[in-house]
Amino acid sequence: MLLSSILGIGVCFIFMETSQIWRSYHSDIRNFIRSKVKDDQVVDDLIQETFVKVHLNKDTLRDDTKIKSWVFTIARNTIYDFFKENKYLNTPVVEKISEEIENIHTEKDCLPGLINNLPKKYGEALFLSDIVGMKQKQIAQQLDMPLPTVKSQVQRARKLIIQGYMKCCNYTLNEKGKLVGVRKEKEDCKICN
Repeated sequence: MLLSSILGIGVCFIFMETSQIWRSYHSDIRNFIRSKVKDDQVVDDLIQETFVKVHLNKDTLRDDTKIKSWVFTIARNTIYDFFKENKYLNTPVVEKISEEIENIHTEKDCLPGLINNLPKKYGEALFLSDIVGMKQKQIAQQLDMPLPTVKSQVQRARKLIIQGYMKCCNYTLNEKGKLVGVRKEKEDCKICN
């Protein structure tokens, strides 16, 4: 079971339709893409591809106050993919876009730190279960422990990870028991700094 599905990261708060996003940001996105790509046909293709990705992924946006930066991130990644596919990888534009992409902070950046902060008995069981993908029965055999102990340790580790996200990133639990909130910037994250 993937840890992100357990934690519920990726819960959607956005109710804006794709057409509203298009009307609000089409012009800005066009100007942004045009500043990186000079061919108008390619610009049109990249705008279309960007908004297809926006439409397909809009349910993953948790905070509609960050929609503009989210759309620009999708556009930046689309431009990067275009340059990569067309073998323009060593141009200054691609290097700048790569650097911007590397600096984007996600929940995944916090996860290794949260796992490393777990007590060893919980961290080891969680790692083998949720990262390596071993069955809990196999973990019990490998660690020479009773199966109920392994199950308990994995569940406790998951709860500690949730508490860690709540502590470092100010997430909260919604009524379904899933983590919700606004991702902090890397410099504000207590785990990543």
